[in-house]
Amino acid sequence: MKIKNILSTNKVTVSLEVFPPKAWQNLDETMDVIKEMTALAPSFMSVTCRAGSTIDYTVDVASAIEKAGIPALAHLTCYSADKAFTDYTLSRLRDENIENVLALRGDLPSDGSPVKTDFAHANDLMAYIKKSNGDFCIGGACYPDSHPESPSYNSDIDFLKKKEEDGADFLTTQMFFDNNLYYAFRYRMLKANIKIPVVAGIMPVTNARQVIRSAELSGTLLPPRFRAIADRFGDDPAAMKQAGIAFATEQIIDLIANGTSHIHIYTMNKPEIARAIMTNLSDIISK
Repeated sequence: MKIKNILSTNKVTVSLEVFPPKAWQNLDETMDVIKEMTALAPSFMSVTCRAGSTIDYTVDVASAIEKAGIPALAHLTCYSADKAFTDYTLSRLRDENIENVLALRGDLPSDGSPVKTDFAHANDLMAYIKKSNGDFCIGGACYPDSHPESPSYNSDIDFLKKKEEDGADFLTTQMFFDNNLYYAFRYRMLKANIKIPVVAGIMPVTNARQVIRSAELSGTLLPPRFRAIADRFGDDPAAMKQAGIAFATEQIIDLIANGTSHIHIYTMNKPEIARAIMTNLSDIISK
C-alpha cells in the first residue's frame, strides 16, 4: 500500500523506523525486532540504509515487514546510489512488492573517502525515480529547525518546494524536541503553498548524551525542559528510559491535540520503547 494513501485522511497514524544489521550474521536478531514491531500494528514502517551495511539488508528487512502485512518504506540515499545502483535497488524493491521509497541525500563519509553518485541532492534522486522507475510513492526529509547547511529558513523552504515539484509525495521530519518549532515550520510550509503531507518525527530519548550530541551536530534545538531531564536522569539508564518515554508521549499528545495527524517514532530498534509509547496512546490513536 502506498503511504501517500495512508496519509490522505485526517486519521491519526503512528509509524515506526528500524535499521538493518551491519552484518549478515545479525540478520536473525533484526528479524526478531521486526516481528515485535509489526505486532504493534503501526501504520507503516521505514527501514534505513545503514552505513556499513548493504542495500540488500534494507530490502530484506523491508520485505519481512511487507510480508507481516505492514507497508514498508525503504530508504535510499544519493551518496550510496548512482543510476545503475538505483535501478538495481528499485528492481529488487519492485520484486518484493515494496511500493514506498524515502529518497535522501545522506551523509558524506566521515573519513572523507570519495563517493560515487549521479545525484547531487535528494530532489534529483526523487525526479529520477519518478521519471524512470515506475509507480513508487516517494518520501523526503525535512527539518523543523531548518537544514544545518541551509543559509536561511526561506532557503530551506525553497528546497522543500523543489522536492514537492520533483516528485515527493510526503515528508518526514528529522527529530525535534520543541513542538513550537514544528508549528512555526508548518506555518512556513503553508505560506509557501507546500501541500504534501508531513509526518512528525519523534525520538524517544533513552541515551541522553548520545541524543544531545546528535542534536548538536544536526543543529536541532533542545528546550530547557529537555536538558533538565537529561541532566537529572542521564546517568540512570532506567530512569532516563522512563523519563524519555514520558517526554515523547507528552510531545506526541500535544502534536495530535494541535492538529498533527501523522507521527513517526525513531525506535532505534527497541520494541519495548515503541510498545510503551503506543500503549500510552492507545485510546488517542484509536479515534
